[in-house]
Amino acid sequence: MTEPSTPRAHRVTNGHYGGWQVMFPPLRWLAGYPAAWLKFDLLAGLTLAAYAIPVSLAYAALAGLPPQTGLYGYLFGGLGYALFGSSKQLAVGPTSAISLIFGLTLAQLAAGDPGRLPALVTVTTMMVVGCFALAWVLRLSVFVNFISDSILVGFKAGAALAIAATQLPKLFGVPGGGDNFFQRLWMLGRQLGDTNPWVFAFGMVAIALLAAGAKWSPSRPVALAVVVLSLIAEAASGFSRLDFPIVGEVPAGLPVFDAARLSLAGLDTGTFRQMAQLAFACFLLAYIESISAARALALKHGYEIDPRQELLGLGAANLAAGLFQGYPSAGGLSQSAVNEKAGARTPLALVFAAITLGLVLLCLTGVFRNLPTVVLAAVVLVAVASLVSIRDFRRLWRVNRLDFGAALTGLAGVLLLGILDGVIFAVIASLLLLLVRSTTPHVAFLGRIPGTHHFSDLARHPDNELLKGVLAFRVEAALVYFNVEHVRRAVLDGVEGTPAGLKLVVCDLSNSPYVDMAGAKMLVGLHDELEWQGIDLRVVEAHATERDLLRAEGLEKIVGPINRRISLDDVLEEFDRRPPANGG
Repeated sequence: MTEPSTPRAHRVTNGHYGGWQVMFPPLRWLAGYPAAWLKFDLLAGLTLAAYAIPVSLAYAALAGLPPQTGLYGYLFGGLGYALFGSSKQLAVGPTSAISLIFGLTLAQLAAGDPGRLPALVTVTTMMVVGCFALAWVLRLSVFVNFISDSILVGFKAGAALAIAATQLPKLFGVPGGGDNFFQRLWMLGRQLGDTNPWVFAFGMVAIALLAAGAKWSPSRPVALAVVVLSLIAEAASGFSRLDFPIVGEVPAGLPVFDAARLSLAGLDTGTFRQMAQLAFACFLLAYIESISAARALALKHGYEIDPRQELLGLGAANLAAGLFQGYPSAGGLSQSAVNEKAGARTPLALVFAAITLGLVLLCLTGVFRNLPTVVLAAVVLVAVASLVSIRDFRRLWRVNRLDFGAALTGLAGVLLLGILDGVIFAVIASLLLLLVRSTTPHVAFLGRIPGTHHFSDLARHPDNELLKGVLAFRVEAALVYFNVEHVRRAVLDGVEGTPAGLKLVVCDLSNSPYVDMAGAKMLVGLHDELEWQGIDLRVVEAHATERDLLRAEGLEKIVGPINRRISLDDVLEEFDRRPPANGG
């Protein structure tokens, strides 16, 4: 079926609205909701629910929580986001990375006391809500952009491998063990001799079917079909005779709010601190994954999302999930792709999905009792496989070796430290990468583009015309206190490498959006060093506020006019008109 595109009248930005229409998006999209969209949102909601059922059961197991917990997250998280989110197709629910770090960390905090786990889950989820609320109030959405995409490439790959290491023992039918990625692989290797061939064969068939479905029919609930086939196979043959672990009883009914789960009684300072660290990691993971998916979908359908409003939408999603026995949720790319490809036009699709999941919880939970857990492991393994992108690593290697190294750093950080500490490590590594790039900006030495009055980097374009007697350079970054020494050294090295007869150095600041006092003083000192060698310095193309600062530092008095009318080409023409030094 060919789906109609979003009408131009509905391709609007949040900038066209104000007040409650910005804070409460349904006031916008419901006001002009075309009746023709209803069937698309309904079909998308049913499809999303069908996708969410096996995935939520699998992720709940990954988190070490009862299977129905994942369904609660999809049901209430989707409703909360539908009320406050700005994306039309983003689908919110538990994700693999959040499920793993949640399960591993809370298992340690619960210390073997299952009665303590519900309060830990709910309080930590409320802390995640607090992170979203604080970030919304302080308008911190922009700061998430500081996390490098190259670091995220490695982080996602590392998270996928770490998650896979927890699921592989289920695939082989062995107990597994270990506290980190390498220990889990070591334990698995030692236990391979005890592999249950029936469990392994069944799991491999499930993986093959899921992988084929992901490739050939990504918009259809293939995972649910695999689950149904598994249940039919179990009913026909009885896996219990073959030592197949099964899901077990899934309680029927909708969850109710339980104030006792919000209790902080018995939590010591150390436990509370670890919960806060976990909540912050879940917040970062949820927002980064959600905003990436939301932007990709918005670009495809010709509308804009509001990054700050996404903080509110995801906060509402986690508040609803936390109050009704769920755990932290996010807008995952795979589940959102299912929602979008099924035809979702608005967040109403999430409402239809929630209604469907509610009916399943009321009437059909008993169906999943005999579902082999190896099928859920297969669902997780196929889902996380998409997080490992060899193509992205190859592209980084080809385009930028520093970014490739950053990706490997993110990968190693997760595998060595675990996903929880890996999130914090990714943030620190991203900031350090930004600092490294800022402290060592590229200094381009310029040549004239043949037949023009324009100039570009000689290193990239060796066919450019050399400037006789002139060395022109362009700093491709702001000129500030922490990079001025690098720029100064690069220029002096360029001067030393220039053939004899150099008479003029020209600093082109057209690509420097900001120059601070240290940058201005460096240019003054550079003038003095060059003057000692009999070389003049000129400065061109400085921006307005930068010109004011350079003049205040007295640079204009010693290097000549610094204004918006003088270009590099003007300075070169003036230099060419100079009489020869010997007066001839």
